Amino acid sequence: MFYKGRRHRRGYGAMSEINVTPFVDVMLVLLVIFMITAPLARFGFEVKLPRVEAGPVTKQETYVITVHRNKKIMLNDKELGLYALEEKLSKLARLNGEVDVFLRADENLPYGFVMQVMASVRKSGVRNLGMVTEPVPVKK
Repeated sequence: MFYKGRRHRRGYGAMSEINVTPFVDVMLVLLVIFMITAPLARFGFEVKLPRVEAGPVTKQETYVITVHRNKKIMLNDKELGLYALEEKLSKLARLNGEVDVFLRADENLPYGFVMQVMASVRKSGVRNLGMVTEPVPVKK
């Protein structure tokens, strides 16, 4: 009975202390997740280029279109859609009639999608379109 009366007199009021243990647990889990995923995150796109035998490009590469395997299109370092790419290249072609554009496309892309990108480049007025490939290693 002693305990029963004592509890009744004190009551069950709100705790004035903050329990930080769950917060620390969550923060440690997030820290581990970020430590594991940070090295995996890379800047830019990784494109697997096809290997062919060709000579190196002698001209200065000024405009490079990169098409990633998930069909993301980038002009130099800016991501664009197909229509925006055509608009941007048509402005460049109007300013400079001899614009050199190089296309880097992942070898696992569907052929039809690469042809759509090439058709957009041609519709924009660009006449100099080059394809970028990986050189075949020389066998000794």
